[in-house]
Amino acid sequence: MPAKWVRAFSERRPGVAVDLIACAAAEAADRVRGGRADAALARPAAGGEDGLAVIRLYDEVPVVVVPKDHLLTAVDEVTCADLADELFLRPHDDVLDWPEPPGQKAEHRPDTAADAVELVAAGVGLVVLPMSIARLHHRRDLTFRPIADGPAAPVALLWADPADDVIEEFIGVVRGRRPGSSRGKTEAPKRSAKEKAAAKRAAREAAGQLPPRRSTGGRGSASRSAGAGKANARRTSRRGGR
Repeated sequence: MPAKWVRAFSERRPGVAVDLIACAAAEAADRVRGGRADAALARPAAGGEDGLAVIRLYDEVPVVVVPKDHLLTAVDEVTCADLADELFLRPHDDVLDWPEPPGQKAEHRPDTAADAVELVAAGVGLVVLPMSIARLHHRRDLTFRPIADGPAAPVALLWADPADDVIEEFIGVVRGRRPGSSRGKTEAPKRSAKEKAAAKRAAREAAGQLPPRRSTGGRGSASRSAGAGKANARRTSRRGGR
């Protein structure tokens, strides 16, 4: 998905270079806050990200990573109940918000998802990961199955607010806005039918197609103007007499 967005953005802004940087999920928001990254695709914190704007893009399906000869490979999808008797590894960088993880907890917690996948391959236990992370650490001797009732893993776009024009353009690509979108531009207020008719008549008068319309309420305007002139004259007279 990121590669698709980068290609679309590069077509709109060919003069802007985009560098994709891989980092730990816990570091993404701090990189943006510190100015080391302009934006990040990351797992948002449950309470939001202080100082950053966040757009939730989609939810990833959780999967259980198992050896290819495991009994769970006999089905296309599993439930948490199917995992009740399994031993599970929960890495320290786990991004899934489990009320209570399924199965039995292994005493040892691997540092990363990559370490957990290695332990699954060694037959130590199983691990539940978002699908993209399971694919990232794919091994030929392992496979995975979606968990129908597992917790979703949200993915969001983070950036420092307010964003400049370049970042706004990238946000537009990610959100599917078309080039030249009027987002952020002030639209002219819509005119009523009466205002449209008056504007049309004025244009025709200016082109000589209609005689000029007589002014209404001219007396009142003249009176107000004269009154103002008298007041000014009086003030001038007083100043001159001093």
